[in-house]
Amino acid sequence: VAVDGGSVTPLIRHAELKSLSEISHELADLAARARSGRLAAHETAAGTTSITNLGMHGIARVEAVIEPPQSTILAVGMAERRAVVHGDTLGIATMMSCTLACDQRIVDGVTGAALLAAFKALVEEPVRMLL
Repeated sequence: VAVDGGSVTPLIRHAELKSLSEISHELADLAARARSGRLAAHETAAGTTSITNLGMHGIARVEAVIEPPQSTILAVGMAERRAVVHGDTLGIATMMSCTLACDQRIVDGVTGAALLAAFKALVEEPVRMLL
């Protein structure tokens, strides 16, 4: 969350057990409190992974740095129309660049690749997040 003088990373604990709607509401609350300086220390400490979305600021490609003690960070760039090749045909598609940085002591490259592939599948078929 962008705040005066930098950014704050609020935590959503046990996100895997929450619906998309629950996560959205919790994130909105955390972001509002972060911007007003009302987050408690435990709401920003000891996360396992984080997401940075500079795409919302018009940045196409992002490479983020892991903040210890977290083990991964997913960096999301903006969605943009790009020329793509499908077989022998040239077309236009909306594409988004994402990168995943992993602390290899905790999450090896194969596991990180599987996480990124799962994220890609959900972004390409977002209805799956609702099931």
